[in-house]
Amino acid sequence: MVDQVFLASAAPVAHTLPTVQVEDAAVTLGGRTIWQGVQLDAYPGEFLAILGPNGAGKSTLLKAILGLIPLSAGKISVLGHAARRGNTDIGYVPQRRHFDADVRVRGRSIVRLGLDGGNWGLPLSFLNRSKAREAAARVQRVIDLVGASSYADRPIGELSGGEQQRLLIAQALVTQPKILVLDEPLDSLDLRNQQGVAGVIRQISRDTETTVLIVAHDVNPILSAVDRVVYIAHGQIEIGTPEQVITTETLSRLYNTPIEVLHASDGRIVVVGQTEDEVHYHVR
Repeated sequence: MVDQVFLASAAPVAHTLPTVQVEDAAVTLGGRTIWQGVQLDAYPGEFLAILGPNGAGKSTLLKAILGLIPLSAGKISVLGHAARRGNTDIGYVPQRRHFDADVRVRGRSIVRLGLDGGNWGLPLSFLNRSKAREAAARVQRVIDLVGASSYADRPIGELSGGEQQRLLIAQALVTQPKILVLDEPLDSLDLRNQQGVAGVIRQISRDTETTVLIVAHDVNPILSAVDRVVYIAHGQIEIGTPEQVITTETLSRLYNTPIEVLHASDGRIVVVGQTEDEVHYHVR
């Protein structure tokens, strides 16, 4: 039996309607309950980080919201409707993709795939001129939004990991979604690029009122950007601000073992304890 969910705080912007509602949800895979009793409302312009050890069910939660895996109990609503596969109101950046140096496709073309990927390889004549101009303008807007204008016309294989990731985020935004879902977008990036990409995501969330859900191994690069965290460990889920959730008391309860949370002079969070192998993602 999976333990109950602990809710550390109410929704921060309850005067608006939630974009995502998770109500008493559970997922069972291969006969094992990953988590159950999940209650979560996410709101426009809110930045939520999903944290926890490998195998805890972080990506599973994203995939349930995306309608890619079924619930075993409860329900998930996206903008008032049942979660479903292929919802264009959700922009999705899956786990880290890397383009090899010999990939010569322009970054701009990668972004354009988010708009008309089903027509990839067809001549632009399949669109009338006004639609082609509109599509090009939309692509340029999201390239500007993520700060990639200076390199969008270079082959994507020549770009750094952080530059590639910004263009993949632009690809997810080109359909103008109301929700942006990112699965470990900072993985394999150095600290400078992690902070840069996190800053771009935070700015997009604020400027466009987009709900952001991001899976991360380390909260430190996004600590200043995050509104709330969803912490999953050992079948339990805690939801609240970083200050409420990433505490000695809360993590000790989640891991059922003594954990100590330290705050470094530079603002970093460091977690130490018997499960350090599981919670190392907080230490940089």
